[in-house]
Amino acid sequence: MSEPSAFDSTTSSYDISTVDLDDDRYEVKQSAIRNKYVVRDSAGDVVLRGKQKMFKMKEEFPFVTGTDEDAFTVKAGGIMDVAGNYAITDAGTGEEIVVLDEEFSLFVENWTIRDPETGEPLATIRSKNKLLSALRHLVSIANLAPNKYEIRDADGNHVGDIEGQFSLRDTYTVSIDDASNVPKEAVIAAACILDALENQ
Repeated sequence: MSEPSAFDSTTSSYDISTVDLDDDRYEVKQSAIRNKYVVRDSAGDVVLRGKQKMFKMKEEFPFVTGTDEDAFTVKAGGIMDVAGNYAITDAGTGEEIVVLDEEFSLFVENWTIRDPETGEPLATIRSKNKLLSALRHLVSIANLAPNKYEIRDADGNHVGDIEGQFSLRDTYTVSIDDASNVPKEAVIAAACILDALENQ
């Protein structure tokens, strides 16, 4: 009998105690209020809500469940970070689950999801269209064109996508083909953060 994977949904040390994201497709939609997001599963049920706290020395994105219970917080590691580290902390245990590490290169968003203690990479999120990603930072009208990202596991294998949609409000579909390989909560939180940082 084989040992369970480190990313097994029932045993993973990267699970968040307050949420159970067992779907393989989620919609992340920006609300009318800037940098406020609602996450729905494939059935259309609200599973998470997140909102950037304004006027903070460090960027902070607290998330709650669909029933308004505290879920987790994503917080910048440095003061006024635009590019850098963001830690996901479990609201139920107070423990850091993963760290989102942004590689800022020519206005292109490349993220690595890491173990908070060892720094070991667990997954990467990379923009599929580098030219469009750069234009979104330089030309406001380019923000009307949706961006797309690819999710890869630690071995570089494709495991999912974050697909932007044409919409008056930023909307992303997060699809994970192999849910056992990446921590879903981190990927969904990253989808919200990517959008918020793009629109600064």
